[in-house]
Amino acid sequence: MAYDDPKTPLLPVNDRNQPSSPPPPPPPFSPKSMATLKNFYILLGPLLCAVICLCVTFDGPTTSRNMLAVTAWVFAWWLTEAVPMPITSIAPLFLFPLFGIASADGVARSYMDDVVTLLLGSFMLVLAVERYNVHRRLALNITLRFCGEPVNPPFLLLGICATTAFVSMWMHNVACAVMMMPVATGILQRLPVNPTDGSARAATPINNFCRAVVLGVTYAAPIGGMSTLTGTGVNLILAAIWKSTFPEAKPISFNTWFLFGFPLALLIFLALWVILCLLYLSKGSSRALAAYLDKAHLKRELDILGPMAFAEKMVLAVFGTTIALWMTRSITEDIPGWGALFHGRAGDGTVSVMVATLLFILPNGKQKGEKLMDWNECKKLPWNIILLLGAGFAIADGMQSSGLADILSKALDFLEQVPYIAIALVVCLISAIITEFITSNDAAATLLVPLLSQMARTANVHPLALMVPGAIGSQLAFMLPTGTPPNIVGFTTGHIDIMDMMKTGLLLKIVGTAIVSLLMPTLGAYVFVTKGGLQ
Repeated sequence: MAYDDPKTPLLPVNDRNQPSSPPPPPPPFSPKSMATLKNFYILLGPLLCAVICLCVTFDGPTTSRNMLAVTAWVFAWWLTEAVPMPITSIAPLFLFPLFGIASADGVARSYMDDVVTLLLGSFMLVLAVERYNVHRRLALNITLRFCGEPVNPPFLLLGICATTAFVSMWMHNVACAVMMMPVATGILQRLPVNPTDGSARAATPINNFCRAVVLGVTYAAPIGGMSTLTGTGVNLILAAIWKSTFPEAKPISFNTWFLFGFPLALLIFLALWVILCLLYLSKGSSRALAAYLDKAHLKRELDILGPMAFAEKMVLAVFGTTIALWMTRSITEDIPGWGALFHGRAGDGTVSVMVATLLFILPNGKQKGEKLMDWNECKKLPWNIILLLGAGFAIADGMQSSGLADILSKALDFLEQVPYIAIALVVCLISAIITEFITSNDAAATLLVPLLSQMARTANVHPLALMVPGAIGSQLAFMLPTGTPPNIVGFTTGHIDIMDMMKTGLLLKIVGTAIVSLLMPTLGAYVFVTKGGLQ
Protein backbone atom coordinates (compact mmCIF):
# COMPACT_ATOMS: atom_id res chain seq x y z
CA MET A 1 0.00 0.00 0.00
CA ALA A 2 1.33 3.43 -0.91
CA TYR A 3 1.14 5.11 2.51
CA ASP A 4 2.96 8.19 1.23
CA ASP A 5 0.07 8.93 -1.17
CA PRO A 6 -2.19 11.51 0.53
CA LYS A 7 -5.19 10.02 -1.27
CA THR A 8 -4.63 6.59 0.23
CA PRO A 9 -6.76 6.03 3.36
CA LEU A 10 -4.94 5.03 6.52
CA LEU A 11 -7.53 2.33 7.18
CA PRO A 12 -9.10 0.06 4.55
CA VAL A 13 -12.51 1.19 3.34
CA ASN A 14 -15.08 -1.54 2.67
CA ASP A 15 -17.21 -1.29 -0.45
CA ARG A 16 -20.78 -1.42 0.81
CA ASN A 17 -22.09 -2.46 -2.61
CA GLN A 18 -20.26 -5.78 -2.42
CA PRO A 19 -21.15 -8.36 0.20
CA SER A 20 -18.33 -9.23 2.57
CA SER A 21 -18.00 -12.59 4.28
CA PRO A 22 -17.86 -12.50 8.07
CA PRO A 23 -14.42 -13.01 9.56
CA PRO A 24 -13.71 -16.44 11.04
CA PRO A 25 -14.23 -16.68 14.79
CA PRO A 26 -11.04 -16.40 16.85
CA PRO A 27 -9.77 -19.58 18.49
CA PRO A 28 -10.83 -20.00 22.12
CA PHE A 29 -8.34 -18.64 24.65
CA SER A 30 -6.45 -21.25 26.62
CA PRO A 31 -3.85 -20.67 29.38
CA LYS A 32 -1.76 -23.41 27.76
CA SER A 33 -1.38 -21.24 24.66
CA MET A 34 0.60 -18.76 26.78
CA ALA A 35 3.08 -21.39 27.99
CA THR A 36 5.54 -21.05 25.12
CA LEU A 37 9.30 -20.73 25.04
CA LYS A 38 8.98 -17.30 23.45
CA ASN A 39 6.87 -16.01 26.33
CA PHE A 40 9.32 -17.51 28.82
CA TYR A 41 12.12 -15.55 27.17
CA ILE A 42 10.00 -12.39 27.38
CA LEU A 43 9.52 -12.93 31.13
CA LEU A 44 13.18 -13.85 31.64
CA GLY A 45 14.37 -10.25 31.34
CA PRO A 46 12.06 -8.75 33.98
CA LEU A 47 12.60 -11.78 36.25
CA LEU A 48 16.38 -11.38 36.18
CA CYS A 49 15.94 -7.68 36.83
CA ALA A 50 13.70 -8.37 39.85
CA VAL A 51 16.02 -11.02 41.30
CA ILE A 52 19.02 -8.69 41.10
CA CYS A 53 17.09 -5.80 42.66
CA LEU A 54 15.91 -8.01 45.54
CA CYS A 55 18.98 -10.15 46.19
CA VAL A 56 22.09 -8.18 45.16
CA THR A 57 23.70 -5.51 47.29
CA PHE A 58 26.77 -3.39 46.49
CA ASP A 59 29.00 -1.19 48.60
CA GLY A 60 27.96 1.78 46.57
CA PRO A 61 24.96 3.77 45.35
CA THR A 62 21.67 1.99 44.70
CA THR A 63 21.83 3.09 41.09
CA SER A 64 24.75 0.70 40.49
CA ARG A 65 22.57 -2.26 41.49
CA ASN A 66 19.71 -0.93 39.37
CA MET A 67 22.04 -0.54 36.40
CA LEU A 68 23.14 -4.18 36.74
CA ALA A 69 19.49 -5.25 36.87
CA VAL A 70 18.55 -3.25 33.80
CA THR A 71 21.62 -4.51 31.94
CA ALA A 72 20.63 -8.11 32.72
CA TRP A 73 17.11 -7.41 31.40
CA VAL A 74 18.36 -5.88 28.14
CA PHE A 75 21.06 -8.51 27.60
CA ALA A 76 18.58 -11.35 28.20
CA TRP A 77 16.28 -9.98 25.52
CA TRP A 78 19.19 -9.41 23.14
CA LEU A 79 20.55 -12.93 23.55
CA THR A 80 17.18 -14.69 23.26
CA GLU A 81 15.63 -12.23 20.78
CA ALA A 82 12.44 -12.47 22.83
CA VAL A 83 11.36 -9.20 21.23
CA PRO A 84 12.83 -7.72 18.04
CA MET A 85 16.35 -6.43 18.58
CA PRO A 86 15.52 -2.82 17.61
CA ILE A 87 12.77 -2.75 20.25
CA THR A 88 15.16 -4.13 22.87
CA SER A 89 17.62 -1.43 21.83
CA ILE A 90 15.19 1.35 22.77
CA ALA A 91 14.26 -0.27 26.12
CA PRO A 92 16.83 1.89 28.02
CA LEU A 93 14.75 4.93 27.04
CA PHE A 94 12.08 3.88 29.56
CA LEU A 95 14.09 1.59 31.89
CA PHE A 96 16.77 4.14 32.84
CA PRO A 97 14.34 6.85 34.03
CA LEU A 98 12.12 4.32 35.86
CA PHE A 99 15.08 2.86 37.77
CA GLY A 100 16.64 6.24 38.55
CA ILE A 101 19.73 5.71 36.41
CA ALA A 102 19.34 8.72 34.12
CA SER A 103 16.76 11.30 33.17
CA ALA A 104 14.65 10.88 30.06
CA ASP A 105 16.54 13.70 28.33
CA GLY A 106 19.90 12.31 29.41
CA VAL A 107 19.37 8.80 28.05
CA ALA A 108 17.79 10.12 24.84
CA ARG A 109 20.96 12.14 24.09
CA SER A 110 22.95 8.90 24.11
CA TYR A 111 21.14 7.81 20.95
CA MET A 112 22.56 10.61 18.80
CA ASP A 113 26.28 11.16 18.39
CA ASP A 114 28.88 11.90 15.71
CA VAL A 115 29.33 8.13 15.23
CA VAL A 116 25.59 7.70 14.64
CA THR A 117 25.59 10.49 12.06
CA LEU A 118 28.62 8.87 10.44
CA LEU A 119 26.60 5.67 10.05
CA LEU A 120 23.51 7.50 8.74
CA GLY A 121 25.37 9.39 6.05
CA SER A 122 27.42 6.35 5.02
CA PHE A 123 24.33 4.23 4.49
CA MET A 124 22.75 6.94 2.33
CA LEU A 125 25.87 6.88 0.17
CA VAL A 126 25.66 3.08 -0.04
CA LEU A 127 22.04 3.32 -1.16
CA ALA A 128 23.11 5.69 -3.95
CA VAL A 129 25.78 3.19 -5.04
CA GLU A 130 23.13 0.45 -5.11
CA ARG A 131 20.63 2.59 -7.00
CA TYR A 132 22.94 3.15 -9.97
CA ASN A 133 24.67 -0.28 -10.02
CA VAL A 134 28.09 1.27 -9.46
CA HIS A 135 29.15 -1.74 -7.37
CA ARG A 136 28.35 -4.20 -10.16
CA ARG A 137 30.32 -2.25 -12.76
CA LEU A 138 33.26 -1.97 -10.38
CA ALA A 139 33.17 -5.71 -9.61
CA LEU A 140 33.07 -6.77 -13.25
CA ASN A 141 35.90 -4.41 -14.25
CA ILE A 142 38.21 -5.59 -11.49
CA THR A 143 37.37 -9.27 -11.98
CA LEU A 144 38.02 -8.90 -15.72
CA ARG A 145 41.57 -7.79 -14.90
CA PHE A 146 42.17 -10.93 -12.84
CA CYS A 147 40.62 -13.54 -15.12
CA GLY A 148 43.70 -14.33 -17.19
CA GLU A 149 43.83 -16.06 -20.56
CA PRO A 150 43.81 -19.01 -20.27
CA VAL A 151 41.93 -18.79 -17.00
CA ASN A 152 44.05 -18.94 -13.84
CA PRO A 153 41.70 -20.21 -11.05
CA PRO A 154 43.72 -19.01 -8.02
CA PHE A 155 44.23 -15.59 -9.62
CA LEU A 156 40.55 -15.33 -10.62
CA LEU A 157 39.51 -16.34 -7.10
CA LEU A 158 41.84 -13.66 -5.73
CA GLY A 159 40.24 -11.06 -8.00
CA ILE A 160 36.66 -11.92 -7.02
CA CYS A 161 37.49 -12.00 -3.29
CA ALA A 162 39.62 -8.84 -3.45
CA THR A 163 36.81 -6.99 -5.21
CA THR A 164 34.36 -8.05 -2.52
CA ALA A 165 36.74 -7.01 0.26
CA PHE A 166 37.38 -3.64 -1.40
CA VAL A 167 33.66 -2.88 -1.82
CA SER A 168 33.04 -3.95 1.79
CA MET A 169 35.60 -1.42 3.00
CA TRP A 170 33.24 1.40 2.07
CA MET A 171 29.81 -0.06 2.77
CA HIS A 172 28.29 -2.36 5.39
CA ASN A 173 29.45 -5.95 4.94
CA VAL A 174 25.88 -7.29 4.84
CA ALA A 175 24.96 -4.98 1.96
CA CYS A 176 28.22 -5.88 0.24
CA ALA A 177 27.53 -9.63 0.49
CA VAL A 178 23.99 -9.19 -0.81
CA MET A 179 25.23 -7.17 -3.80
CA MET A 180 28.37 -9.14 -4.64
CA MET A 181 26.98 -12.67 -4.37
CA PRO A 182 24.83 -12.31 -7.54
CA VAL A 183 27.91 -11.00 -9.36
CA ALA A 184 29.92 -14.05 -8.27
CA THR A 185 27.18 -16.59 -8.98
CA GLY A 186 26.60 -14.92 -12.35
CA ILE A 187 30.20 -15.79 -13.25
CA LEU A 188 29.63 -19.37 -12.08
CA GLN A 189 26.47 -19.84 -14.15
CA ARG A 190 28.54 -20.78 -17.19
CA LEU A 191 30.09 -23.67 -15.29
CA PRO A 192 28.36 -27.08 -15.50
CA VAL A 193 28.11 -28.17 -11.88
CA ASN A 194 26.98 -31.58 -13.13
CA PRO A 195 28.60 -31.93 -16.58
CA THR A 196 26.72 -34.05 -19.11
CA ASP A 197 29.66 -34.91 -21.34
CA GLY A 198 30.68 -37.84 -19.16
CA SER A 199 33.88 -36.19 -18.01
CA ALA A 200 33.96 -37.34 -14.38
CA ARG A 201 37.38 -35.78 -13.78
CA ALA A 202 36.11 -32.31 -14.68
CA ALA A 203 33.23 -32.44 -12.17
CA THR A 204 35.19 -32.22 -8.92
CA PRO A 205 37.48 -29.29 -9.88
CA ILE A 206 34.48 -27.29 -11.15
CA ASN A 207 32.38 -27.97 -8.06
CA ASN A 208 35.31 -27.13 -5.82
CA PHE A 209 35.96 -23.88 -7.67
CA CYS A 210 32.29 -22.90 -7.17
CA ARG A 211 32.62 -23.66 -3.45
CA ALA A 212 35.81 -21.60 -3.22
CA VAL A 213 34.22 -18.58 -4.95
CA VAL A 214 31.07 -18.60 -2.81
CA LEU A 215 33.04 -19.09 0.40
CA GLY A 216 35.48 -16.39 -0.68
CA VAL A 217 32.75 -13.80 -1.25
CA THR A 218 30.99 -14.86 1.97
CA TYR A 219 34.09 -14.36 4.12
CA ALA A 220 35.73 -11.51 2.20
CA ALA A 221 32.76 -9.24 2.96
CA PRO A 222 33.23 -9.20 6.77
CA ILE A 223 37.02 -9.27 6.43
CA GLY A 224 37.02 -6.23 4.15
CA GLY A 225 34.67 -4.47 6.55
CA MET A 226 37.29 -4.71 9.29
CA SER A 227 39.50 -2.29 7.33
CA THR A 228 37.51 0.89 7.83
CA LEU A 229 35.46 2.45 10.57
CA THR A 230 32.30 2.38 8.44
CA GLY A 231 32.79 -1.11 6.98
CA THR A 232 30.92 -2.86 9.78
CA GLY A 233 28.66 -1.90 12.65
CA VAL A 234 31.04 -3.46 15.18
CA ASN A 235 33.80 -0.96 14.39
CA LEU A 236 31.35 1.91 14.88
CA ILE A 237 30.08 0.41 18.13
CA LEU A 238 33.66 0.15 19.40
CA ALA A 239 34.39 3.79 18.47
CA ALA A 240 31.13 4.93 20.05
CA ILE A 241 31.65 3.10 23.36
CA TRP A 242 35.27 4.27 23.53
CA LYS A 243 34.23 7.89 23.05
CA SER A 244 31.38 7.57 25.57
CA THR A 245 33.41 5.75 28.24
CA PHE A 246 36.57 7.85 27.89
CA PRO A 247 35.45 11.28 26.66
CA GLU A 248 38.77 12.84 27.65
CA ALA A 249 40.76 10.45 25.44
CA LYS A 250 41.53 10.88 21.76
CA PRO A 251 38.60 9.44 19.75
CA ILE A 252 39.04 6.67 17.21
CA SER A 253 38.89 8.51 13.89
CA PHE A 254 38.45 7.01 10.44
CA ASN A 255 42.13 7.51 9.69
CA THR A 256 43.34 6.04 13.00
CA TRP A 257 41.30 2.87 12.57
CA PHE A 258 42.41 2.45 8.95
CA LEU A 259 46.08 2.42 9.98
CA PHE A 260 45.35 -0.64 12.13
CA GLY A 261 42.33 -2.20 10.43
CA PHE A 262 43.70 -2.34 6.88
CA PRO A 263 46.88 -4.34 7.68
CA LEU A 264 44.81 -6.61 9.95
CA ALA A 265 42.21 -7.25 7.26
CA LEU A 266 44.91 -7.73 4.61
CA LEU A 267 46.61 -10.48 6.62
CA ILE A 268 43.33 -12.28 7.35
CA PHE A 269 42.30 -11.89 3.70
CA LEU A 270 45.56 -13.45 2.46
CA ALA A 271 45.05 -16.29 4.93
CA LEU A 272 41.54 -16.81 3.50
CA TRP A 273 42.87 -16.97 -0.05
CA VAL A 274 45.61 -19.46 0.85
CA ILE A 275 43.14 -21.67 2.78
CA LEU A 276 40.68 -21.72 -0.14
CA CYS A 277 43.43 -22.50 -2.66
CA LEU A 278 44.75 -25.38 -0.55
CA LEU A 279 41.34 -26.86 0.16
CA TYR A 280 39.50 -26.42 -3.14
CA LEU A 281 41.81 -25.61 -6.06
CA SER A 282 43.71 -28.58 -7.45
CA LYS A 283 46.25 -28.60 -10.26
CA GLY A 284 43.59 -29.67 -12.77
CA SER A 285 41.33 -26.71 -12.08
CA SER A 286 42.66 -24.59 -14.94
CA ARG A 287 42.07 -27.28 -17.58
CA ALA A 288 38.59 -28.02 -16.25
CA LEU A 289 37.53 -24.35 -16.27
CA ALA A 290 39.17 -23.28 -19.54
CA ALA A 291 36.33 -24.60 -21.71
CA TYR A 292 33.62 -22.69 -19.83
CA LEU A 293 35.06 -19.49 -18.38
CA ASP A 294 36.92 -16.76 -20.21
CA LYS A 295 37.15 -13.00 -20.49
CA ALA A 296 34.50 -12.92 -23.19
CA HIS A 297 31.80 -13.83 -20.66
CA LEU A 298 32.81 -11.04 -18.31
CA LYS A 299 32.98 -8.56 -21.20
CA ARG A 300 29.45 -9.50 -22.25
CA GLU A 301 28.23 -8.89 -18.69
CA LEU A 302 29.94 -5.49 -18.74
CA ASP A 303 28.48 -4.62 -22.15
CA ILE A 304 24.97 -5.26 -20.81
CA LEU A 305 25.47 -2.39 -18.36
CA GLY A 306 26.30 -0.04 -21.24
CA PRO A 307 28.52 3.04 -20.99
CA MET A 308 28.86 4.79 -17.65
CA ALA A 309 26.00 7.24 -17.18
CA PHE A 310 26.27 10.75 -15.77
CA ALA A 311 24.62 9.65 -12.50
CA GLU A 312 27.20 6.87 -11.99
CA LYS A 313 30.04 9.31 -12.54
CA MET A 314 28.54 11.74 -10.03
CA VAL A 315 28.10 9.00 -7.41
CA LEU A 316 31.71 7.89 -7.93
CA ALA A 317 32.88 11.49 -7.59
CA VAL A 318 30.94 11.93 -4.35
CA PHE A 319 32.21 8.56 -3.14
CA GLY A 320 35.84 9.48 -3.82
CA THR A 321 35.42 12.91 -2.22
CA THR A 322 34.04 11.28 0.93
CA ILE A 323 36.99 8.91 1.25
CA ALA A 324 39.47 11.75 0.68
CA LEU A 325 37.83 13.92 3.34
CA TRP A 326 37.74 11.05 5.84
CA MET A 327 41.40 10.24 5.27
CA THR A 328 42.66 13.83 5.49
CA ARG A 329 40.58 15.26 8.36
CA SER A 330 43.27 14.32 10.90
CA ILE A 331 46.56 12.98 9.53
CA THR A 332 49.37 13.28 12.08
CA GLU A 333 50.29 15.59 14.93
CA ASP A 334 52.69 17.47 12.63
CA ILE A 335 50.21 17.51 9.72
CA PRO A 336 46.85 18.14 11.39
CA GLY A 337 44.66 17.92 8.26
CA TRP A 338 41.72 20.07 7.22
CA GLY A 339 39.93 19.44 10.53
CA ALA A 340 42.26 21.96 12.19
CA LEU A 341 40.62 24.74 10.17
CA PHE A 342 37.47 24.18 12.24
CA HIS A 343 39.32 23.84 15.57
CA GLY A 344 38.38 20.18 16.00
CA ARG A 345 34.64 20.80 15.80
CA ALA A 346 34.19 18.83 12.56
CA GLY A 347 34.14 15.03 12.79
CA ASP A 348 33.79 12.08 10.44
CA GLY A 349 30.03 12.31 10.91
CA THR A 350 30.17 15.90 9.65
CA VAL A 351 31.65 14.69 6.37
CA SER A 352 29.21 11.81 6.11
CA VAL A 353 26.08 13.94 6.54
CA MET A 354 27.40 16.75 4.33
CA VAL A 355 28.06 14.32 1.48
CA ALA A 356 24.68 12.62 2.01
CA THR A 357 23.04 16.05 1.70
CA LEU A 358 24.81 16.60 -1.63
CA LEU A 359 23.13 13.46 -2.98
CA PHE A 360 19.78 15.22 -2.62
CA ILE A 361 21.07 18.38 -4.35
CA LEU A 362 23.12 17.13 -7.32
CA PRO A 363 21.17 16.19 -10.47
CA ASN A 364 21.28 12.67 -11.88
CA GLY A 365 21.02 13.81 -15.51
CA LYS A 366 18.08 11.54 -16.34
CA GLN A 367 15.06 13.79 -15.97
CA LYS A 368 14.80 17.51 -15.36
CA GLY A 369 14.76 18.28 -11.65
CA GLU A 370 15.56 14.68 -10.61
CA LYS A 371 18.37 14.33 -8.07
CA LEU A 372 20.84 11.55 -7.35
CA MET A 373 18.76 10.45 -4.37
CA ASP A 374 15.20 10.86 -3.12
CA TRP A 375 13.79 10.13 0.30
CA ASN A 376 11.90 7.02 -0.82
CA GLU A 377 15.27 5.31 -1.33
CA CYS A 378 16.23 6.15 2.26
CA LYS A 379 13.39 4.05 3.63
CA LYS A 380 15.86 1.15 3.36
CA LEU A 381 18.10 2.65 6.06
CA PRO A 382 19.08 -0.01 8.68
CA TRP A 383 17.43 1.53 11.71
CA ASN A 384 18.05 -1.69 13.67
CA ILE A 385 21.81 -1.07 13.57
CA ILE A 386 21.38 2.63 14.33
CA LEU A 387 19.22 1.90 17.40
CA LEU A 388 21.60 -0.84 18.55
CA LEU A 389 24.45 1.65 18.34
CA GLY A 390 22.45 4.12 20.44
CA ALA A 391 21.75 1.42 23.02
CA GLY A 392 25.48 0.75 23.29
CA PHE A 393 26.03 4.45 24.01
CA ALA A 394 23.28 4.43 26.64
CA ILE A 395 24.60 1.34 28.43
CA ALA A 396 28.16 2.66 28.45
CA ASP A 397 26.97 6.02 29.85
CA GLY A 398 24.78 4.28 32.42
CA MET A 399 27.61 2.11 33.70
CA GLN A 400 29.75 5.19 34.27
CA SER A 401 27.11 7.45 35.84
CA SER A 402 25.62 4.74 38.09
CA GLY A 403 28.96 3.64 39.57
CA LEU A 404 28.64 0.08 38.23
CA ALA A 405 31.83 0.48 36.20
CA ASP A 406 33.92 1.04 39.34
CA ILE A 407 32.36 -1.97 41.10
CA LEU A 408 33.06 -4.25 38.12
CA SER A 409 36.62 -2.99 38.00
CA LYS A 410 37.21 -3.96 41.64
CA ALA A 411 35.65 -7.39 41.11
CA LEU A 412 38.23 -8.17 38.40
CA ASP A 413 41.34 -7.54 40.49
CA PHE A 414 42.61 -11.09 39.90
CA LEU A 415 43.41 -10.17 36.27
CA GLU A 416 46.40 -8.09 37.39
CA GLN A 417 48.53 -11.26 37.55
CA VAL A 418 47.49 -12.62 34.12
CA PRO A 419 49.79 -11.88 31.12
CA TYR A 420 48.24 -9.56 28.55
CA ILE A 421 48.75 -11.91 25.58
CA ALA A 422 46.73 -14.60 27.37
CA ILE A 423 43.91 -12.18 28.20
CA ALA A 424 43.76 -10.85 24.63
CA LEU A 425 43.66 -14.38 23.17
CA VAL A 426 40.89 -15.52 25.52
CA VAL A 427 38.89 -12.32 24.94
CA CYS A 428 39.08 -12.76 21.18
CA LEU A 429 38.03 -16.43 21.38
CA ILE A 430 35.13 -15.78 23.77
CA SER A 431 33.87 -12.97 21.57
CA ALA A 432 34.08 -15.15 18.47
CA ILE A 433 32.25 -18.03 20.18
CA ILE A 434 29.45 -15.78 21.44
CA THR A 435 28.91 -14.42 17.93
CA GLU A 436 29.04 -17.88 16.37
CA PHE A 437 26.55 -19.64 18.65
CA ILE A 438 24.54 -17.10 20.67
CA THR A 439 23.91 -13.68 19.14
CA SER A 440 24.85 -11.33 16.30
CA ASN A 441 28.25 -9.66 16.06
CA ASP A 442 26.78 -6.19 16.66
CA ALA A 443 24.97 -7.37 19.80
CA ALA A 444 28.03 -9.29 21.01
CA ALA A 445 30.19 -6.19 20.67
CA THR A 446 27.60 -4.07 22.48
CA LEU A 447 27.53 -6.60 25.32
CA LEU A 448 31.25 -7.24 25.67
CA VAL A 449 33.10 -4.02 24.83
CA PRO A 450 31.90 -2.02 27.89
CA LEU A 451 32.86 -4.93 30.17
CA LEU A 452 36.26 -5.26 28.51
CA SER A 453 37.02 -1.61 29.20
CA GLN A 454 36.63 -2.33 32.91
CA MET A 455 38.66 -5.54 32.69
CA ALA A 456 41.48 -3.60 31.08
CA ARG A 457 41.51 -1.05 33.89
CA THR A 458 41.74 -3.85 36.46
CA ALA A 459 44.49 -5.66 34.54
CA ASN A 460 46.46 -2.39 34.31
CA VAL A 461 46.47 -2.34 30.50
CA HIS A 462 45.19 0.24 28.08
CA PRO A 463 41.41 -0.25 27.57
CA LEU A 464 41.77 -0.48 23.78
CA ALA A 465 44.21 -3.36 24.23
CA LEU A 466 41.21 -5.53 25.18
CA MET A 467 38.34 -3.63 23.56
CA VAL A 468 39.80 -3.95 20.06
CA PRO A 469 40.45 -7.76 20.23
CA GLY A 470 36.95 -8.23 21.65
CA ALA A 471 35.39 -6.21 18.84
CA ILE A 472 37.44 -7.93 16.12
CA GLY A 473 36.75 -11.34 17.65
CA SER A 474 33.01 -10.79 17.34
CA GLN A 475 33.51 -10.52 13.55
CA LEU A 476 35.26 -13.90 13.23
CA ALA A 477 32.03 -15.91 12.98
CA PHE A 478 32.80 -18.10 9.96
CA MET A 479 31.72 -21.62 10.95
CA LEU A 480 27.91 -21.68 10.90
CA PRO A 481 25.35 -20.30 8.42
CA THR A 482 23.62 -18.48 11.27
CA GLY A 483 26.84 -16.83 12.50
CA THR A 484 26.43 -13.63 10.47
CA PRO A 485 24.11 -12.44 7.67
CA PRO A 486 26.86 -12.82 5.00
CA ASN A 487 27.14 -16.49 6.02
CA ILE A 488 23.43 -16.93 5.32
CA VAL A 489 23.79 -15.18 1.95
CA GLY A 490 26.52 -17.62 0.91
CA PHE A 491 24.80 -20.72 2.30
CA THR A 492 21.53 -20.03 0.45
CA THR A 493 23.27 -20.12 -2.95
CA GLY A 494 23.29 -23.93 -2.79
CA HIS A 495 26.97 -24.18 -3.76
CA ILE A 496 28.22 -24.89 -0.22
CA ASP A 497 27.08 -26.98 2.73
CA ILE A 498 27.64 -26.79 6.46
CA MET A 499 30.73 -29.02 6.33
CA ASP A 500 32.36 -26.62 3.86
CA MET A 501 31.71 -23.74 6.25
CA MET A 502 32.84 -25.71 9.32
CA LYS A 503 36.07 -26.83 7.67
CA THR A 504 37.04 -23.49 6.15
CA GLY A 505 35.58 -21.36 8.93
CA LEU A 506 37.41 -23.16 11.74
CA LEU A 507 40.78 -22.71 10.04
CA LEU A 508 40.04 -19.05 9.32
CA LYS A 509 38.85 -18.45 12.88
CA ILE A 510 42.06 -19.94 14.33
CA VAL A 511 44.30 -17.97 11.98
CA GLY A 512 42.31 -14.76 12.48
CA THR A 513 42.45 -15.05 16.27
CA ALA A 514 46.21 -15.59 16.14
CA ILE A 515 46.69 -12.57 13.83
CA VAL A 516 44.65 -10.29 16.10
CA SER A 517 46.48 -11.50 19.23
CA LEU A 518 49.88 -10.85 17.65
CA LEU A 519 49.06 -7.62 15.82
CA MET A 520 47.39 -5.80 18.71
CA PRO A 521 50.46 -5.59 21.03
CA THR A 522 52.69 -4.58 18.09
CA LEU A 523 50.99 -2.46 15.43
CA GLY A 524 48.03 -1.74 17.72
CA ALA A 525 50.31 -0.41 20.44
CA TYR A 526 51.79 2.05 17.92
CA VAL A 527 48.51 3.16 16.31
CA PHE A 528 46.43 3.45 19.49
CA VAL A 529 49.37 4.42 21.77
CA THR A 530 48.41 1.69 24.25
CA LYS A 531 51.73 1.56 26.08
CA GLY A 532 51.65 4.99 27.59
CA GLY A 533 48.21 5.09 29.18
CA LEU A 534 45.25 7.08 27.92
CA GLN A 535 46.18 9.89 25.53
